[in-house]
Amino acid sequence: MPNMPNTTAAAPDVDCKSLARDLRVDIIRMIEAAGSGHPGGSLSIIDILTVLYWKFLKHDPKKPDWPERDRFILSKGHACPALYAVMAKRGYFDKSLLSTLRKLDSPLQGHPDRLRLPGIEFSTGSLGQGLSVGVGMAYAAKLDKNAARTYVVLGDGEMQEGQNWEAFMSAPKFGLDNLVAIVDHNGGQIDGQVHDVMDLEPLADKLRAFNWDVQTVDGHDDAAVEKALAAAQKSGGKPHALVAKTIKGKGVSFMEGNIGWHGKAPNKDEADKAVAEILNGK
Repeated sequence: MPNMPNTTAAAPDVDCKSLARDLRVDIIRMIEAAGSGHPGGSLSIIDILTVLYWKFLKHDPKKPDWPERDRFILSKGHACPALYAVMAKRGYFDKSLLSTLRKLDSPLQGHPDRLRLPGIEFSTGSLGQGLSVGVGMAYAAKLDKNAARTYVVLGDGEMQEGQNWEAFMSAPKFGLDNLVAIVDHNGGQIDGQVHDVMDLEPLADKLRAFNWDVQTVDGHDDAAVEKALAAAQKSGGKPHALVAKTIKGKGVSFMEGNIGWHGKAPNKDEADKAVAEILNGK
C-alpha cells in the first residue's frame, strides 16, 4: 500500500458553522473585488463544502495529484468563489490570491480551470457535464481497485440538462457506490424560479426510481449534512444522492432567495452590509 500523505480529511473537532461564516465573508469580498461573479449560488453551497472538505474528503493540498485522493467536482462551476474560499483556507494557495478572482492571468478564473489551479479535478463551465465526468472517475477507481470516492455538487437548474439523467442512469448500472452526487436545491436559476422554468419535482423520488440511494437534507445544517455524508460512506451497491435544501444567498438578508443576486456583484456599501450581517449572524 502506498505511503499516505498527511491528508486533511476527518477533523471531528472543527467548528464548521464558524468556518462557513468566515468563508462567506471571503466570498463576498472576492466578488466585490472582482466586480462580477455569482454570490447567490456560492453562499448556498458553502456549508456543504465546509463539512465535505474538513470532515470527509480525503485529500492533501501539498500533493493535489495524490493518486489515492478523493475527487471533487463542482459541476455548477459559476459558484467557484465558494470552492476558492475553501481551497485557500485548506492551504492549496495563499488567501491573498482571492482578491484576483476573474482577473487576467489569475488562476482563479470565473469558472474552475484545472490547467491553472492545482486541486481542481475538472474544468466546469458549461452546465450539466460534471456528473458524467464524476461517473467516469468513479468507474475508473473501481477498475483500478482504488478506494477513492468521487463527490459531485450540482445545481438544481442544471438538473434540467438531459446529460445529467444519462449519468443518473449509468451510475447504478456500474454499481458506483463510491459516487456521491449532491444537488444544491436552492430553487433559483438565472432565468427565475426552478419550478417555473422546468419543475424537477418530485426530485428525490425520481432519483430513487433511477436506483440511487437518496437522502434529503437541510444543506445549511452542518450536523445534518455530516450525518448524511457519513451514511453515504456505506456501500450497498448503489450510488448516493443528497438532495440538499438550501437558500440562494444564504446569510445575507437582501440576497436570500433573490434571483437578482444569482450573478451580480455587490458594490462596497452592499458588501460592507453583507459582511456585517454575516459576522453578526443575521
